[in-house]
Amino acid sequence: MDIYNTNTLINEQTGNLAFKLSSFEDDCQFCSLNRFNYYSLIWIKEGSGTAQIDFAEFDFTAGTLFALTPYQPFVLNEKEKLEGVVLNFHPDFFCIHKHHEQVACNGVLFNNIYSPPYFCVDDGTRREFEMILSQMKSEVQKADLAQYELLVSYLKIFLITASRAKAKQQPESLQDTPDEKEPFILQKLKDLIETHFKSIHSAGEYADMLNISPKALAKITKNHFNKTMTNLISERIVIEAKRELYLTDKSVKEIAFDLGYDDEHYFSRFFKNNADISPKMYRDTVGFARAMA
Repeated sequence: MDIYNTNTLINEQTGNLAFKLSSFEDDCQFCSLNRFNYYSLIWIKEGSGTAQIDFAEFDFTAGTLFALTPYQPFVLNEKEKLEGVVLNFHPDFFCIHKHHEQVACNGVLFNNIYSPPYFCVDDGTRREFEMILSQMKSEVQKADLAQYELLVSYLKIFLITASRAKAKQQPESLQDTPDEKEPFILQKLKDLIETHFKSIHSAGEYADMLNISPKALAKITKNHFNKTMTNLISERIVIEAKRELYLTDKSVKEIAFDLGYDDEHYFSRFFKNNADISPKMYRDTVGFARAMA
């Protein structure tokens, strides 16, 4: 078993974490509710347990990689002793939204409301991960010329490798659906949400557009996504709001209006209920205002 000591880079301007590579040998740092203001890639190398992430609960085994976004709530409870590696990075260090075309992990590893935020690491991917993590560990300890640039390059390779591995697994999820109509309905539902989430927030209206009953749609989304329709719509709105808070200087009122909310205060409450943080605090700790400081 390779053991990585904690290797951390701190943002000198803010004093907060920029990049961290560490190992763990139990679930003590994950067994209570976590909402970090940075990305977390948690690779379970040994052990098994149950994960609670957002609105859903999942069983996991050795070889699972979790990919979690800033302020995404999660708890990991072990059934068998956990060992693994954690890779953390702040959006100030590397922003997946700004570099989407280079890495393409947004919507695959992260911010995919239709797919669980984890996948199983196969042997080939495991070997690649071990090599990249070893290079990261060596580089983070050097404090040498162009350290940031090289670590970002290694991080990009890790994210691309993980995204490719997860993408290969995603098509299989539809093949196990017993009703052959469901894959069509699920794809149509995804298309409708992506098209209308800014203007249509009612689960019933999506059921009408699909020409099925709200009860039938609720059953399909629960069985396939382990979420309610309200969860799916809310998560998609919050992801877009976070992206706007990340990348733009739009006011919260402007963002709220763009997402179909006339009342800025109602939208702020909605965002806080779903992200457990206000839009202003999210921007101050993660997004545009912080990056421009």
